[in-house]
Amino acid sequence: MDILTAINERVSCPRLQEPPPDAAQLEQLLKAAVRAPDHGLLRPWRFITVAGEDRQRFGQMVVDACIAGQPDLNEAQCEKLRLAPLRAPMVLVVVAEIQVEHKVSEIDQIMACAAAVQNLLLTAHAIGVGAMWRTGAPALSNELKVALGFSPKDEIVGFIYLGTPCGSPRVPSMDDPAPYVRQLPHV
Repeated sequence: MDILTAINERVSCPRLQEPPPDAAQLEQLLKAAVRAPDHGLLRPWRFITVAGEDRQRFGQMVVDACIAGQPDLNEAQCEKLRLAPLRAPMVLVVVAEIQVEHKVSEIDQIMACAAAVQNLLLTAHAIGVGAMWRTGAPALSNELKVALGFSPKDEIVGFIYLGTPCGSPRVPSMDDPAPYVRQLPHV
């Protein structure tokens, strides 16, 4: 699949089923991810694969971390967090491991990771792997960052759900870019 087709046809797949990407597909996804633009060649991206029974353990890690930051979570909210990783056969946690006080700003390092995710999503579409990029409150949890082996200074860029698409994903209409473009203001 050529790149323009991948860009124009890629959709998020909220409903995913077995099987997850195989080892060769996962390698393709990660190789594409690490080719992202990276100001300063810092390589800030880190990837944690969560599959099989580890998804249940990860779900409990998410609950524990969120309770530490929000002790008033009710059981229904905890159960939703606990079950979230089971929505797909594989979850890829993408973390920006930030180098502080570097000439490359923290936001540039985070954006490099976001570009890595976009490369990964386009590649997933091109090779027939369903993917969904999610974040939410757990991505902001310092407790989860630490539980995953990172520092509070680092940023969870997303949880990428991977698997085989089930059903037909909703294809958004093609937007005309004109409403999103502005001219340089006159002063």
